[in-house]
Amino acid sequence: MAEIDLKTDLAGIALANPVMLASGTAGYGSELAPVIELSRLGGIVLKSVTVEPSKGNREPRIWETSSGMLNSIGLENVGIEALIDRVLPELADLGLPVFASIAGETVRAFARLGAMLQSAGGFAGIEVNVSCPNVERGGIQFGVDPNATKAVVKAVRENCSLPTFVKLSAAVGDITRVADAAGQAGASGLSLINTIPGMAIDIERRRPRLGAVTGGLSGPAIKPVALKAVWDCYRATGLPIIGGGGVYDSADVVEFLLAGATAVSLGSAVFQDPTRALTVVDGLGAAIERAGATSAKELIGGLKTW
Repeated sequence: MAEIDLKTDLAGIALANPVMLASGTAGYGSELAPVIELSRLGGIVLKSVTVEPSKGNREPRIWETSSGMLNSIGLENVGIEALIDRVLPELADLGLPVFASIAGETVRAFARLGAMLQSAGGFAGIEVNVSCPNVERGGIQFGVDPNATKAVVKAVRENCSLPTFVKLSAAVGDITRVADAAGQAGASGLSLINTIPGMAIDIERRRPRLGAVTGGLSGPAIKPVALKAVWDCYRATGLPIIGGGGVYDSADVVEFLLAGATAVSLGSAVFQDPTRALTVVDGLGAAIERAGATSAKELIGGLKTW
């Protein structure tokens, strides 16, 4: 096999390879550090953090589906102050770019989170999770409204100079409109996609399988949807994209690169096998060669259409 260059550049952030761990699937990094050599990955996105600590949704929170999993964790997190005071000092030892993820119920909350992360330092970038309810608009998600998304991104960018990646859901009429709004407001890139709303029912008890009734579907079932979202947004905006959704092996990573992703995140696969990300990295060179390339960068957006 010819020598394959795995390096990629994500909005100015140098990654050793395009394989990242998705937010919410690897905690705050230290949880997986005893299990795998995190420094061999391209990067990690931490669990989404809010201004105040949150206990999340009622249990049960996880339900396995035939081709994935539903979760309703509900943004359980330690809060921004604990992240900075307790978690941040441990991150320097991970040996890879670390991205914070922020979520809020108001534009002001997002602005405050951005300002606090700016002051704290230590992060390579920020993922802005807009798939959360906007209490100022009756609970509608920020990410379904281009104007609301634009307001959030603008507020974060005014308070933080770190590269900012907006995480979008495909459960919208036209994801490219939201993606374009994020770009207009100054987003450095996109993170695609978040989980897709779903539910499961226990027929004997006539009750939902999840304590919050509904949850987010992830895993192999959503991969085709995620690939299309990446392809559509790449063509519409040209922004760097962290692609993810149903990624399990090295070939999946190459698919996302061809669709337009610059980096690719693993999520549900880590629950099945905490070492899975390293298996993907180990096989990535051969998968890139199978696609007729000598580098990861060469494949980005390289999908050939009829």
